[in-house]
This record gives sequence, C-alpha cells and structure tokens, in this order.
Amino acid sequence: MEDKRKILETFENPYKDRDYFIEHTAPEFTSLCPKTGQPDFATMVLEYIPDELCVELKSYKLYLNSFRNDGIYFEAVTNRILDDLVAVTQPRYMKLTANFNVRGGITSVVVAEYFKEDSLTNE
Repeated sequence: MEDKRKILETFENPYKDRDYFIEHTAPEFTSLCPKTGQPDFATMVLEYIPDELCVELKSYKLYLNSFRNDGIYFEAVTNRILDDLVAVTQPRYMKLTANFNVRGGITSVVVAEYFKEDSLTNE
C-alpha cells in the first residue's frame, strides 16, 4: 500500500506543558473487505494526549477517506492508522478504537494503543 502519511498535517500544540486529552470521532470510515470486496463501515474514535504536535482535522478526514477503496482487514487498518498517526504526531499517548458495523451478524471492535516511553506507563 502507498504511504498515506503524507496526507496528515499537524499544528503546534498550544499547551505543551500540560497533559490534556483530545478525542475525535469519525463516524463515516469505510474500507473494503479483502475477502469479499464488500464495503466495511466503522466509527473511528481517536483519543490522545499530544506532545509537541496535534493532528489537523481536515487532513485526518482526508487520510481516513483514503482507505475507502483499500481491501484491508479490520485489525490491519486499525493498527496501520494508529502507526501512521503516531509517526506523524509523536504523542504522549494515543488510542484508536474502531467500531465496525455488523457484518454477518457479528460486530467487531478493534482497539490499538500507543504509550510514549518515559511519558506514561502501560499498567
């Protein structure tokens, strides 16, 4: 897959000296099932404590939209999005919860987390 990180833009955290929590909810995420080619729909909930940078929302929306035609499993797309966001923003903490809609009578939720060393502990 192409490097989608270049879509993501950031801006300087206006309160670098404070730990504060940001939550963004994107209810219209879409990708394709790699097995059937059918669309998968999800609500993506991004939670993070920024360090030096915050993610710019329009670029985040465009980044999420870039998966619309990609055949990718739930687990892979959730972890890839988290990895890309961490690489671009270098947060103190980040969590992505992907709430996928019902498919075949089953709902799926995938949660991926990142903890910056020396910032927070994973206990």
